[in-house]
Amino acid sequence: MDASSWDALRKQARKLEAQLDEQMTSYRRLMQTWVSSGGSQIISHTLTRHKEILQDLTEEFFRLRSSLRAKQERASLLLDFRDFDKAKSDMEEGADSVEHALLKEQAAISRSSGQMDNVISQAQATLGSLIFQRSTFGGINTKISNVSSRLPTVNHILSAIKRKKSMDTIILSLVASVCTFLILIYWLSK
Repeated sequence: MDASSWDALRKQARKLEAQLDEQMTSYRRLMQTWVSSGGSQIISHTLTRHKEILQDLTEEFFRLRSSLRAKQERASLLLDFRDFDKAKSDMEEGADSVEHALLKEQAAISRSSGQMDNVISQAQATLGSLIFQRSTFGGINTKISNVSSRLPTVNHILSAIKRKKSMDTIILSLVASVCTFLILIYWLSK
């Protein structure tokens, strides 16, 4: 390309850059006046409402997805049962050969085995999640005990809370016992 065409492109780029800066400045001024006039309250209210709607729709999605999975599993089990019934009736009628019936049974067993593998993998994933939660809670427990041993006032507060909780339990038990005893006396006196 020519040097003059490069110069023309540079001038055009500078002109576009200046126009863009001017438009950005006017947009910034417009947004400042809009925010100062209270438009942000409307947006925050709208945003809050949209978040609530999103939460509701997400819960509905997860509920429908779990329902769909349950229905798919049920349909799969019913299909396997129908295949079993069909194979049984075919065997009784003698319509199929023994080899064909054995092949169908082997296919049904392999499908069942695959489903069991899926269930086992889900159980192992759940076990891993529970082990992780156990270690997390164990870590929290050790941290709390470390804090309580380092800070005697926190330890004193925690022991006071435990005493209050046990005292509340004892008082509630006594009140329930007295009420039960009074009801029993009233019932026997009639």
